[in-house]
Amino acid sequence: MIQAEARLWAPERASLTPPPDLALIVLTVLVFGVSGGMLWLVGINYDGLTGSAAQKIHPATYLSIVLLAWTMARVGNPVANAVTALERRPAGLLLGVMGIGLAVQIVVRGGAGIAGAIDTFLLPAIVAILFIGCDGRTMKRIETTIHVVMAVNAALGLLEFVSGQRFFPYRLDGALLEYDTRSVALQGHPLTNATLTACYVVALAAGGGSLGAMRRLVVIGLQIAALVAFGGRSGIVVTLVLGGGLGLIGMVRAVMRGQIPLLAVAGAAFALPLLGLTLAGLAGFGFFDALLGRFVDDGGSANARVVVLDLFGRLSLRELVIGPDPTVIDSMRRINGLAMGLENPIVRLLLYQGAAMTALLTVALALFLYEIGQRCRPGIAMPMITFAVLANTYESVGSKTTLVAKFVILLLALYRAPAPEEETDMA
Repeated sequence: MIQAEARLWAPERASLTPPPDLALIVLTVLVFGVSGGMLWLVGINYDGLTGSAAQKIHPATYLSIVLLAWTMARVGNPVANAVTALERRPAGLLLGVMGIGLAVQIVVRGGAGIAGAIDTFLLPAIVAILFIGCDGRTMKRIETTIHVVMAVNAALGLLEFVSGQRFFPYRLDGALLEYDTRSVALQGHPLTNATLTACYVVALAAGGGSLGAMRRLVVIGLQIAALVAFGGRSGIVVTLVLGGGLGLIGMVRAVMRGQIPLLAVAGAAFALPLLGLTLAGLAGFGFFDALLGRFVDDGGSANARVVVLDLFGRLSLRELVIGPDPTVIDSMRRINGLAMGLENPIVRLLLYQGAAMTALLTVALALFLYEIGQRCRPGIAMPMITFAVLANTYESVGSKTTLVAKFVILLLALYRAPAPEEETDMA
């Protein structure tokens, strides 16, 4: 009798059954391919200040919550399933709790941006739980979905660059940012696009995914061309340095092992002069002019990083620790010409939420990414470095974004343990 009661209070641990492949594919498409600009076209004011609160949360977040509830109740004891999720993704649950805690703090202090806490921190935590137990076949399909969406994103970005027409631009309550003509494609913002594309390229260069050598080179070439259109200076520099370094190391290793076939040598001898002519032609047509202009004139980004430091000197110790009145920060930003951005997520969180909440969120996010890395095969160091560097060049996780969820799916799909048939294809 006692043992039976004990089993009721401590049910056997369950092996979580993931959602159907189609549901995860739809979730991936929503996360990677639906931006605020696209939602505006269907009447949803996701990025703006006006409109209902329900419109401010990304559709992917709604779907992930539904799938999580279904996963917990679908098979076995929901309590046991929740315990299994806690055991398998403790840092993920911590990040989700911190996201909810941030939302509560914003409500208590009468601020805006509750949806930002949900989309930025809760969504990736739920995504990590939903992918528990997915087999190689499912993750292969997710990888294919990522390749397709990223190819469409790159092609659309190049088309926007050539035509001068942005199809899904960032809007604030319907108002376009006329001064920013960079391509946005499916991501809604050029810096988010540059960060995601750079992480994707570096992941492929580091051996992520199951693409063969030639297809991998073609995909990397397309994405690097799109990076120029997106205009992210830091993204291009980091991609060329880390991605180029990985490529050079791989080439040296192949030469030392004598693994380069004669056909590849002949192809390289033909392609290098052609590449030089192509780059010269693109330069002649002005393909790189906008990017070079960004290096010459950064639009005030460097000055903003200096000015923002003065804001901290105007806050009391109590305000620095627990966060000041958000309306005061908004006024200070407008007065100092910082209305369009604070150029760093940590700075933004410190100014709006205080040092205590910022420290908790930073630790939770770091532990979460470490936990995701532990579930991946070796080789994720460079993509992680790329994400950490680029996410700190603009507000990124300091404001509303689905970037963390994108990065998590990217790592889990491209750095899963390959099936035997995939190892044969990649050889």
